[in-house]
Amino acid sequence: MASVVILNADYTYLNTVSIKKALCLLAKEKTEVLKYSGQVFRTAMGLVMKIPSIMRLVKLIRTLYKARVPFSKKNVMVRDGFKCAYCRADNVTLTIDHIIPKARGGKSTFENCVASCKPCNSRKGHKSCSEAKMYPKIRSHQPTVMEFLQLKMKAQGIDKIIKELFAK
Repeated sequence: MASVVILNADYTYLNTVSIKKALCLLAKEKTEVLKYSGQVFRTAMGLVMKIPSIMRLVKLIRTLYKARVPFSKKNVMVRDGFKCAYCRADNVTLTIDHIIPKARGGKSTFENCVASCKPCNSRKGHKSCSEAKMYPKIRSHQPTVMEFLQLKMKAQGIDKIIKELFAK
């Protein structure tokens, strides 16, 4: 695991951080380790440290979420599960497709944009869905903050790690 899961003091998911940042938080005594990975970190002075996989903050951070998830290419990919909205292919290079093309006045919003593989995006081009006879198999919508966090955790596999932690 190249990153470490950080949980809030009440065990809610906050973020993933690099191993370097996680070790700094641990050295400053801002976190406690809930689970270690199988890896170790060796310093030049001979110090050997276990690498954590899940850490919890000592003090609770009040997370004030914005009213909505900001629009970005990455957030559209997370919402669509990193799959093409037209052919549902995964493990391909994805782009953003505007359902109502920008050339026809379509805006860059969650409701008008979907993740699309390059072949599907090229095939649709500047046409509308009915002209191209290509319809998204998913509903394009503005995700709520909680829905987005759950999708992000699932995409990174963090939900399985947290379930495994509390199953013991």
